[in-house]
Amino acid sequence: MLDQLLVYHPTPWEDRDWARLSRLPLEEVWFQAKDGTRLFGWHVPATGLPAVLLWCHGNAGNIIHRLENMAALHSLGLSVFLFDYRGYGRSEGKPSEPGLYQDALAAYEVLAKAKHVPPERIVLFGRSLGAAVAGTLASQRPAAGLILESAFPSVEALARFHYWGLPMHLLVSAEFNLADRLREVRVPVLVVHGDRDSLVPLQLGQAVFDAARAPKDLFVVHGADHNDLVQIGGAPYFERLRRFVKDVIG
Repeated sequence: MLDQLLVYHPTPWEDRDWARLSRLPLEEVWFQAKDGTRLFGWHVPATGLPAVLLWCHGNAGNIIHRLENMAALHSLGLSVFLFDYRGYGRSEGKPSEPGLYQDALAAYEVLAKAKHVPPERIVLFGRSLGAAVAGTLASQRPAAGLILESAFPSVEALARFHYWGLPMHLLVSAEFNLADRLREVRVPVLVVHGDRDSLVPLQLGQAVFDAARAPKDLFVVHGADHNDLVQIGGAPYFERLRRFVKDVIG
């Protein structure tokens, strides 16, 4: 199988004073997955909305590459817990689909047990590949809501779109079947997608939305591709996220 070549694209950690450079109150958090894999994340507390965004990022880079985005979320008054999967950044191990699910569960336990955040104050946020991770977590643990950004229904659906219907997904073991997981999710869902996404086309985002149970909403960012959605979305994008969080935590 070619998972390590085709699915996961972590980048090495760069050791710098990220708290000073980002001007964020970054709290370093080391924790362990159920199988003992040691993981690393940043908890960034805020004093606005009484909610914590548990962020499952995409398949490339590491948490360093989300600092600017995290700063914008923090400016909304949102606390954020952003962690690296196994094999990403400072986290140990090698990525795999079951491993990523374990990592998200462990991150949730950090919030629930170490930080004493009740489920009704935890909002799960998954981007791209991380949407499947967040969706799986939402099917296993209680939360206030679920945000799915630039999401695809499954690796099979994504592969068939890009390879003219050929079963190229059979080259990898990863399935990341978000559509199936969403049948078990019973919290409000916000699906966010760019209408010019060349990697995960809007029709796949629509399929994710269709698979989700109500209450749900679809927010389309016009003119946005896969990797510039946040920049193109700008203030209306962040306001939509803030409003969703505010609504689901009551």
